[in-house]
Amino acid sequence: MRKSQISRKTTETDIALSLVVDGTGVYDVKSGSGFFDHMLELLARHGAFDLSVRCDGDTEVDMHHSVEDIGICLGEAFREALGDKRGIRRYGSCILPMDEALVLCALDFSGRAYLGFDIVFPPEYKVGDLDTELIREFFAAFVRSAGVTLHFRMLAGDNVHHIAEAVFKSFGRALREACSVDAARADVLPSTKGTL
Repeated sequence: MRKSQISRKTTETDIALSLVVDGTGVYDVKSGSGFFDHMLELLARHGAFDLSVRCDGDTEVDMHHSVEDIGICLGEAFREALGDKRGIRRYGSCILPMDEALVLCALDFSGRAYLGFDIVFPPEYKVGDLDTELIREFFAAFVRSAGVTLHFRMLAGDNVHHIAEAVFKSFGRALREACSVDAARADVLPSTKGTL
């Protein structure tokens, strides 16, 4: 079973995260933000990952450190759980509608960190109890620690809640595809370089 447990403790956050890649979408998330919990729950359910997150962060400042550090931990968890990435499909993509919102997500477990984030949120806007600018910070932290190339494109959308949901749902589904094992090539590393 591909799984990982990550702990991270700084002066700003204390995080315990566990991930089962070949899960069923079971989640238990306490990030310090109700809305961010909801986004991580969507990610787990739509990716069919089992995810547990406990974060004790300096939320009296804001959610920035907690969101960023959870992104770091989740990226580390995927990197650790997938090992040398032998047998994975490597690439994943999803175009996901959420009412009037339509978001494209495409990713590559390339070993190279890059984030293309073409999602437009109103500046200095909160959805629930979360600053929308922190959504990009989460994904930037994830790609750096996971070594993933990740692109988002917003094709349509007006409602900020719907846009955010489409981002996390599409990410979960693209992740699930990229992490899935190609049974016909289970012992093959999906790269001509010999490493990912």
